[in-house]
Amino acid sequence: MKTFLIVLVAALLIVIIAVPNTRPLASASAKATADTLRQLEGEFMKAAAERGSAGYMSYYADDAVEVPNGGPIIQGKVNIAKGMGFLDQKDNHLTWTPVGADISASADLGYTYGTFEFRSKDKDGKPVIDHGKYTSIWKKQQDGSWKVVLDMGNASPAQ
Repeated sequence: MKTFLIVLVAALLIVIIAVPNTRPLASASAKATADTLRQLEGEFMKAAAERGSAGYMSYYADDAVEVPNGGPIIQGKVNIAKGMGFLDQKDNHLTWTPVGADISASADLGYTYGTFEFRSKDKDGKPVIDHGKYTSIWKKQQDGSWKVVLDMGNASPAQ
């Protein structure tokens, strides 16, 4: 009986070692959540603060669409980037705060919305502060990254 138990345990150990685990790790298969998008918003703002327009545009998809306040719709990352040079000027500071976020059940499309503040100086060097609201639509890309595919904002009084 002892020999049988030793052989059985040895056989089980061999099976456990030899048969690969086909279940993915939890972290590898974790679905994105609204918190994922909130975290991305923080990284997005940090990139813009540190690298200006290049950092800001690094979060846009190539086929993104911008719907600016009071202006025409801008299609394509290249065209949107043409108007973002103001982020490279040392006196200009854009910050935003996500207020809400949600994500699709398939975890490949989501949105964030919130408020923004833009600090600059006028032609006389006096501080100017503009406030507004924004909505960004995020889409998971084929490489697994998340990019903004539609962004819109509008001016509003200070909140």
